[in-house]
Amino acid sequence: MTYPFRRLALAGAAAGLLALTACSSADAGGGEALDPDADLSEQTLTVSIWADYYPEDLAAQFEEATGVKTTIVNHTTNEDIVAKLTASADSGIDVAFVSGQYAQALGEQGLLAELDKSLIPNEENLYPEALELDYDEGNVYSEPYAWGTTGLCYRPDLTGFAPTSWNDLLDPKPELVGKTTMLSTDRWLAMPALKAAGHSVNTTDDAELAEAQAQLIETKPTLLAYDDTTFYSKLVSGEAAMVEAWDGWCNYGIAEDPTIEFVVPDEGADLWVDTMTVLESSENKEAAMAFINYILDPEVQTWVAENILYKVPNQAAMEALDPALLESYPTLGITVDQLFEQEVIVDLGEDSLKYVDLNSEVLATN
Repeated sequence: MTYPFRRLALAGAAAGLLALTACSSADAGGGEALDPDADLSEQTLTVSIWADYYPEDLAAQFEEATGVKTTIVNHTTNEDIVAKLTASADSGIDVAFVSGQYAQALGEQGLLAELDKSLIPNEENLYPEALELDYDEGNVYSEPYAWGTTGLCYRPDLTGFAPTSWNDLLDPKPELVGKTTMLSTDRWLAMPALKAAGHSVNTTDDAELAEAQAQLIETKPTLLAYDDTTFYSKLVSGEAAMVEAWDGWCNYGIAEDPTIEFVVPDEGADLWVDTMTVLESSENKEAAMAFINYILDPEVQTWVAENILYKVPNQAAMEALDPALLESYPTLGITVDQLFEQEVIVDLGEDSLKYVDLNSEVLATN
């Protein structure tokens, strides 16, 4: 299996959404009514999505089902695709996969089309909670593709105990010094220290952020590394004993070493969502809506859960999973209620720069 580097991000780029030009918004388009009887075979579609995050033959499958000639291009990070979408009034992209807070920011800038729900009947397959996400209540501009949380991924044989707190990572036992890793992406770098102190993952309070920054600087000498892509491999090799990890990526370690475990610390964590959006500049909106509807088919979403090993917000798909798969990968069994005990990450507008600054200060500290 090739694992997707879909959550990788570049420090500072989240705030790049603040630089969206007035031209991009002004030229976005007029929200025209869509034709439910449109001949989709006369439309074409360009979809941008993270590599290795979808069936290899997805374009061919969709084209066979609808007649829409489809091209799929890959982006590596949220920042990668956002930069492309905001560089001009027409990026050439019809459907873009972005994480929830980015969909929120793009929607607020007028760059996303409102979804025509009459053309997306498969939305009914979603959990009701999937229409109550803070970054886009009611799924006006986006439909969720996958979701999850963040926690501690660890080897019990190496830690000697089951961690329960972010402080187990922030202030590790002496025998774990040099055997832990943290994520370096801005919102996820800050999260353990914020949650350990009882603060929101979306806080913009200067004092709370300063407290988190001080803790992260104190923690830094105890780390093996900051690692956003190979942390699970370090667990498998034994180089690391405990890492901060997205739940789906912990599964990649479990696939190689079933003794690896995952836990959401008692202080809580985040609820992240990857979404599908339609660009306002698209001239193929009926085909774009049909594509999103196709993705929300239970069979397609079941493939995602079974092969990407991430939870999907599609209730019909999750209920179709083999119980043996849930036994092998317990994070897939995290319930919707448990997931919604965590905080939904939202866009913070100009205050996103505070996280960029925190990230830069921590990573630059010797």
